[in-house]
Order: sequence, then C-alpha cells, then structure tokens
Amino acid sequence: MKPEELRFSHEAMATVFEVHCVHPDAGYAGQAAQAAFDLVDRLELEQSRFLANSDVARINALCTGQSARVSPSTMECLEIARRAHALTGGAFDVSIGSGLDGLELVPDEFTVCARKGGVRLDLGGIGKGYAVDRMAELLEEWDIAHALLHGGFSSVLAREAPPGREGWPLTLSAPGEGRVMARISARQKALSASGTRKGDHIRDPRTGEAVHDRAAWVALSCPDSGGSPAAVAEALSTAFMILPVEEIEQLCRQCPGLEAWLVREPAEGGGAAPAVLHLAASGT
Repeated sequence: MKPEELRFSHEAMATVFEVHCVHPDAGYAGQAAQAAFDLVDRLELEQSRFLANSDVARINALCTGQSARVSPSTMECLEIARRAHALTGGAFDVSIGSGLDGLELVPDEFTVCARKGGVRLDLGGIGKGYAVDRMAELLEEWDIAHALLHGGFSSVLAREAPPGREGWPLTLSAPGEGRVMARISARQKALSASGTRKGDHIRDPRTGEAVHDRAAWVALSCPDSGGSPAAVAEALSTAFMILPVEEIEQLCRQCPGLEAWLVREPAEGGGAAPAVLHLAASGT
C-alpha cells in the first residue's frame, strides 16, 4: 500500500504556507513540517519591514555612514535580490526605487552599510520564495524528499514527485482571473505568479508608474543541489510584469531552464496576438 499524500498548513507573512509530502510516518512528517513553519516565522521576524526591530526595519532607519548587522539569512536574501536587480536591469528592486546602490553589503561580516540615507527596503517581492527555498532545505535534512511547498500559491517549489508519478500536477492560472495558462507536471522546479488583482501594488521602480492588466507565471528548473530557485522565480515574475516582451524573451534564452507565461494587455499584443504567450529557450 502506497503512503498517502500529507498536507500541513501554517499562516505567516500575510498568507498561508503549505507542505504537501509523501512519507510513511505521518507523525514524523508533521514534526518536519512544523520545523519548517518555525523557520518561516523566524524569517518573518528578521525580514518584515513592519516589525520595529527586524533586520529590514533597522536597515531602513540607517543614516549616511551608519551600518547594521543582520542575520545570515537576511544577508543571503539581500544578495539574491541584488543579483536579480542587476539581471533585470532594475525592473526588480527591493528598494522600490529609493536606491539599492545606496547600500553596501559586507557578506563576510553580515553587515549592511548605508552610503546614503533614505534607502527603504521591502522584501515582500522575494521573501516568500526565499522562505520556501529554506523550508525545502530543512525538509531534505529530515529526509523528506517527495514534497511540494508553497507560500500562498504564488511561490511554489516542487521537489521529488510522489512515488510512481512523473511530477506534481499543477495548473497555472492567471492571478485573479481563473484563466488556465498551462498544466504542467512539476519535478525539481520552482514557480511563481504575479498579477494586478490587488490593484496598483506593482510599480516600475524606475519610473514609479503602476502596472495594469498583466499577469505572469515563471518556472525555473532547480539546480541539482543548493541555490534559491523559488526566490529567483519570485523576483523574475515581478520583473516580468514590467519588462517588455522582447527583454523577457532574451532572458529566457540566456537562462537555461527558465520559462514564462504572460497574459498581455491588448495594446501590447494587438488584435492578432494570443492572449497567453509562452516564452522559453526553445522559442514560443
């Protein structure tokens, strides 16, 4: 008799995190899931800009020349965010246009130094994905390999598939619309969705203009070990709400294992363009 799929959930970061896994010992799996959720809570305490003594809040309070020590996790998340900022030409920016270059990261000392005051960080566009990545690492330490994790369904990480199946069945739907964009069987893959269902909450950090009527899904193949694929996918799904289609297509060609599905505005696609555009290294 095959072990059944188990599901555990936890509220954090203003959403619901879930662990789906297959393991013969439900009690053991529940303990592992709880350890993963405890990790998410710790990351939220460190990285939420709304908590007065969090790492991010202390960074946001820095004046020119001041510095703040942060946790290794916060430093790693900031380094990922900085690389995503460079990769997307500033379309993904955790400083929301206040000047990410105004902060100097000193990873060896876990220190953030302010070259100028007034830089304001918000890790909301990468934090859930980063948390999902760290949860997956913890579950691997508990020898739970057949697992799928998500943070509010917008950041998903599929590890090994349930026994006897090729992958975890997922439906990619346009956020807030219910429109099916793709059906995939996911294994060793990170996925993230962004959309405008909550109003003008996504803005181009380079111009301050709000993004309207676009939705994006990103899928990214996981490395064999290590890395933060869910965090990178989350950052890219935000950037792909902003970047022109041509630049997204170029990034998909440059980055092996990267795919994107876009629901575009009529003005972008024109009358003859498909409602859903799939971009990948092999072409549309």
